[in-house]
Amino acid sequence: MLNDRWQYKEDATMTRKLLWTLPAIAVLVIIVALVLALWPTTTRTIAVTTDSNSPPLVDKGRYLAQAGDCVACHTSPGGIPFTGGLPLASPIGLIYSTNITPDHNSGIGTYTLADFDRAVRHGIRKDSASLYPAMPYPSYAHMSDDDVRALYAFFMHGVAPAPSQPHSRGIPWPLSMRWPMTLWRKAFAPLPEAVAFDPSSYPDMTIARGAYLVQGLGHCGSCHTPRATTMQEKALDASSPDYLAGGPLIDGWVAVNLRGNSADGLGAWSVADIVATLRSARNMSRAVVGGAMNEAVVHSTQHLSEDDLNAIAAFLKTLSPSAHSPSSFNANPATAKALWQGVNATRGAELYVDNCAACHRSDGMGYAQAFPRLAGNSSVLASDPSSVIRLILDGSRLPATRVAPSELAMPGFGWRLSDDEVAQLATFTRQSWGNQASRVQAAQVGTIRGAIQRERAAQAMPVR
Repeated sequence: MLNDRWQYKEDATMTRKLLWTLPAIAVLVIIVALVLALWPTTTRTIAVTTDSNSPPLVDKGRYLAQAGDCVACHTSPGGIPFTGGLPLASPIGLIYSTNITPDHNSGIGTYTLADFDRAVRHGIRKDSASLYPAMPYPSYAHMSDDDVRALYAFFMHGVAPAPSQPHSRGIPWPLSMRWPMTLWRKAFAPLPEAVAFDPSSYPDMTIARGAYLVQGLGHCGSCHTPRATTMQEKALDASSPDYLAGGPLIDGWVAVNLRGNSADGLGAWSVADIVATLRSARNMSRAVVGGAMNEAVVHSTQHLSEDDLNAIAAFLKTLSPSAHSPSSFNANPATAKALWQGVNATRGAELYVDNCAACHRSDGMGYAQAFPRLAGNSSVLASDPSSVIRLILDGSRLPATRVAPSELAMPGFGWRLSDDEVAQLATFTRQSWGNQASRVQAAQVGTIRGAIQRERAAQAMPVR
């Protein structure tokens, strides 16, 4: 009995010690984290040149701003260019883009070149708070000093100052606290000095130029590279096979694999195919799918020089296939032959003939520059079928560009097709003409249909 009482007291003492120790450890961890977050970040100051507002430097900066697609994120629908206010969806809530005109009150008019550089390449605001990584500063870290100077010249002397109104908070507290972003930045964002671009590491200057644009100012990896659970890109350059291997959903559309995979990547694309797509959002057999990439073509890539477009394409063609290849394509005439003969063996085949064959043909080859082919189409064969589902449900529109001034649209069929019918139709396109990709489930369709309905409801709400 005495031993039992002694053991009880010993256990109670240990429990009390543990209850005191765990909070103490938690407090210590928080203190260490705060110290790391609040410890100032020193950055190298780049020199100011004598031609800081010269017309040639401003023009160079204007071109670089187009290459970086700055206007797409920093302009709200119907708003003045570069005045911000565009809501960007993130896992923690809506992040509103900032005003980057030289307005002194709501823009960056008081920024020095050093302030601008810290924001663009380091992700640090003028008040020393860290930017959310919706601003792709981990990619911009690859930019050269000269290009930062040119961008600064453009935004200070080539853009008219314009005020903007503050917007409502899109991220709830405590997620809106900035100091955790500093920890994220210090853990995952590279220092510009550590990733300074070295063109000599590439086979030739064309590929080197393409690598510089894609990995840096073009920030292609921000969308097209998979992310870890802590939301950083799994790779920031071509040294990793994860780079550009396909990213998350952007506004509901899949950011496709840009590596050399023959089915769901660019393995079957030629340099000319890539150049044509960047210039016009379409090529002889394929078209851009989804709003985000449409905007990138309209605001950015169509304005690039022929040399830069070819450089980007040449670099992308050097990327080896990613290890994850869930899809394949081996041309097979069986589907086309059956449809020509009027043999619709499945409900998916019936739905295809009724809704799709007039434009995409029974052989799935479409019509050049108008209706993209489905046979071997990398978007159709993507491991995530979300883009195909969304396209069938809600349609899409190819933008007008300088070399292709006519918009082309595909209507949505969600109004007349059930979730199960959309799933069967999507599965048919992913498993016909030699396409081999996973089946689509009705539950997946229902999820995306619900997301589209919520998007429409949000768009219909009055702006406050």
